[in-house]
Amino acid sequence: MKDVAGLPLFAAIRACNRDPARPFLETPEGRRMSYDDLFSATGRFANTLRDLGVAKGDRVAVQAQKSPEVVILLLACARIGAIFLPLNTAYTVAELDYFLGDAEPSLLVCDSAAREALAPVATRHGVSAIETLDAGGTGSLSDRAARFEADFNDADLGPDDLAAILYTSGTTGRSKGAMLSHANLVTNAQTLVDYWRFTGDDVLLHALPTFHTHGLFVATNTLLLAGGSMIFMEKFDADAIMAHMPRATTMMGVPTFYTRLLQHPGLTREASAHMRLFVSGSAPLLAETHRAFEAKTGHAILERYGMTETNMNTSNPYDGDRIPGTVGFPLPGVELRILEPETGAPCAVEEIGIIEVRGPNVFKGYWRNPGKTAEELRADGFFITGDLGKIDDRGYVHIVGRGKDLIITGGYNVYPKEIETEIDALDGVVESAVFGVAHPDFGEAVTAAVVLHEGATLDEASITGALADKLARFKQPKHVAIVQELPRNTMGKVQKNVLRETYADLFR
Repeated sequence: MKDVAGLPLFAAIRACNRDPARPFLETPEGRRMSYDDLFSATGRFANTLRDLGVAKGDRVAVQAQKSPEVVILLLACARIGAIFLPLNTAYTVAELDYFLGDAEPSLLVCDSAAREALAPVATRHGVSAIETLDAGGTGSLSDRAARFEADFNDADLGPDDLAAILYTSGTTGRSKGAMLSHANLVTNAQTLVDYWRFTGDDVLLHALPTFHTHGLFVATNTLLLAGGSMIFMEKFDADAIMAHMPRATTMMGVPTFYTRLLQHPGLTREASAHMRLFVSGSAPLLAETHRAFEAKTGHAILERYGMTETNMNTSNPYDGDRIPGTVGFPLPGVELRILEPETGAPCAVEEIGIIEVRGPNVFKGYWRNPGKTAEELRADGFFITGDLGKIDDRGYVHIVGRGKDLIITGGYNVYPKEIETEIDALDGVVESAVFGVAHPDFGEAVTAAVVLHEGATLDEASITGALADKLARFKQPKHVAIVQELPRNTMGKVQKNVLRETYADLFR
C-alpha cells in the first residue's frame, strides 16, 4: 500500500482510496455507502462542526449508539482538527460528569433519550453545544449536516496533532485521558494493513462497539487504509454473523464473539471456508477456545495485544504458528522489553516481568496529567504497560497477568477501587475487595468479596441492586461473596491473589 505515515488521518484515508465509487459500508438493514458517500458526509459534518463553533484543538465528546454517523463524525473531527472523545454508552450521568469536567469539550453528542439528563451536567462544565445522534444515525446533528455542502477545506494539521482522547482506567486515581495523535493512528493502521494482509478486496464483519479503540481504530482505520468494505452491525449477534459470513473475508472480535459462535450450529468448516482471517483481542482468549474454534472451522484465530495508550503492540503471525495463549511478536516498528519490576533489569527468556513498549504507536501522554505521564512514559520513550509477561524461547510474547489488579472484562478496563468505594459506602458494609476471576465469555468477571457489620441483612441481590444506577453495567460485579473477613498479609494488605485463587472455578 501507499506510504501515508506522515499524513493526518483523513488525508491518509483519502490518499489510499482513489476510486470513490468503491463500496465502503453496508448494514444488515440494507443501507449502503460508497467511499464517495463517506467523503461527502464527512465534509457536511465538518461544516456542521464549524458552524457549531468547534475549532482546531477543541474536544468533541460522543456518547452515542453505534451507527455509520459515528465513523463520519470521527473523520469530520479529523478534518477540522478537533479531538474526538468517545465515551462508553454504558456510562451513567454521574460518570459522565467527571469526563466532561476533565476534558472540557466544546460539543457533546449524545442519544436523544439522554439529552435532558445530560444538559445540566454539560452546562455546568461549560459545554457550549449539545447535539443528538441516535442508533439509526438520525438526530439533530444529522439534521443540521443535511443543510450543508460537502465541500470542506481541511485544517492544516501535522502528524503530531491530537486526533483523539480515550479515557482508560488505571490502578490508582481517576480515569486518565490517553492522548492519541494522527501519527499514532495512521502508522499503527498502516502496519496492520501490511501485517494482516488487508486489501481492497476484503470485507470485514464489524460487530464491535465504536466507543472503544478496537472497533473505532483497529478495525475501522485498518479497513479504511486498505480501501476495503465492511458489513457494519449495530452489535454482535451470532445469527446475524453467520447470515452475513458468506460475503465476508475477515472478522475482528473479542473472546466473547468466538465462544458464542462456537455454540452456533451453523459454524462449520464449510460455512467459514472463504474467510481468510479471524482476529481476537481486548481480553485474553482462552487456549481451549482457540483450539475448539480451529477444530470446528479449520481457522486458527489470530490473537494480538494492544492497549488504549498504544493501539496494537504485538500480533501472532499471519503466516506461521498462531500459538494459543500467546500474543505473538512485536509488530514492525514496535520495540518490546520485559523488565524486572523491582530492579528494572532486563528479564531473561521465560522470566516474568513488566512489559514496556516503544514505537510510533505509543500515545503522547495523559490529558492534563503531566505527573501520571512522567510516571508511565520513560525518558527514553518506553511506555510502562503495567502488564506482566514473558518472552519464550521462540520469541512469542505471553501475557500472564497485570501487576496492579486491573480487571479486563469483555475488553473493557475496570478499576477495582471505583467499585470498592461504592460498595463500602452502603449501610451495613465494613469493607470490600474487588478482583477479576476467569470467565469463558468475558475473559474476566468482576467479583466482589464483602464483609458486613454484625446484624446487617445485606445479601448479593441487595448489593448488586444498589450498584445498578451508580456504575456502568460492565463494572458491576457478576458475583458478590459475603465473607467473614478478607485475607491479609502480615502488613495488613488485602491479598487479592488469595481471593482470585479461592474463586478461580466460580464461572467454569
